[in-house]
Amino acid sequence: MGASSLIVLIIAAIAFSGIAILVSKLITKSTTNPQKGEPYECGIPTKGNTWVQMNVGYYLFALVFLIFDVELVFLFPWAVVAKSLGWVALVEIVIFFFILFMGLLYAHRKGALKWL
Repeated sequence: MGASSLIVLIIAAIAFSGIAILVSKLITKSTTNPQKGEPYECGIPTKGNTWVQMNVGYYLFALVFLIFDVELVFLFPWAVVAKSLGWVALVEIVIFFFILFMGLLYAHRKGALKWL
């Protein structure tokens, strides 16, 4: 198992995705409807330019959420084996929480948590 397995995996992925696209093109009925090209927004017809610039605050808010979501990925395995790891693990998780708290404090001071 080495490079040959990786090459077989890549070829299989390309083949399966290509076959899926080909089958969907052959089976589905294609229609040309001008409404298909219009942007859809909750069933309400759009007015004006639909390409509007989004505020960066939403992006920052999503990044803060992602940081604390990833924190749970690291926290769960630690919680499962916390008793067997001892005091060293407790100190390490306190340092981990402190770093996350400093990140949250920084985001709060920069205004990333204010809802626009």
